[in-house]
Amino acid sequence: MRARITDPRRLIINVIWAILALSMLYALWTARWSLAFVSLATMVLSVLPRLFVERFNIRLPLTFLTVITMFVFGTIFLGEAFDFYERYWWWDVVLHGGSAAGFGLIGFLFAFMLFEGDRYAAPPWAVAFIAFCIAVTIGACWEIYEFAMDQIFGLNMQKSGLIDTMWDLIVDCIGAFLGALMGYLYLVGRALGGITALIDTFMRLNKDLLKRRR
Repeated sequence: MRARITDPRRLIINVIWAILALSMLYALWTARWSLAFVSLATMVLSVLPRLFVERFNIRLPLTFLTVITMFVFGTIFLGEAFDFYERYWWWDVVLHGGSAAGFGLIGFLFAFMLFEGDRYAAPPWAVAFIAFCIAVTIGACWEIYEFAMDQIFGLNMQKSGLIDTMWDLIVDCIGAFLGALMGYLYLVGRALGGITALIDTFMRLNKDLLKRRR
């Protein structure tokens, strides 16, 4: 009988969680409390999306969960604990831009669910605008989170303060626009390669929530 091949996406998630668990244990053993906190915070934030979708009976494609886990790992663990933001100038831009585009796409799916999958309940530009607003709101909440961590725990997530925050918000807006644009093009029937397949997978997994889909 042929051995079952492990899904590489699930393998990535498990490897990241294993690294975080080992890092936290090592930090506790060596009394490196800041590393222990960062490891624990990263693990908690990477698990929250899964708990959220289970609570509201939403099924996310495994690709979505993998990307979210990688983003949280890269932002908090690698970015803060291993100082990737200072080592690589492009790290912050890639993470914020990529995540904003992803949140724009997630915002589109959320807005599409509000209309139960009916392509004709609202014009495509309106659904895309809602998606853009959701993505920018998430980005703004993340900046508030960074500010809170700096003030409460003495971290340096904001780096250069206001300038870093403003550039992050600018990149968030650009990424959110791109994510919303992908949703808009999907609604008007433009093929988007893998993005179209990913959206179709989400629609198929959540067909009970999209009863009016046409």
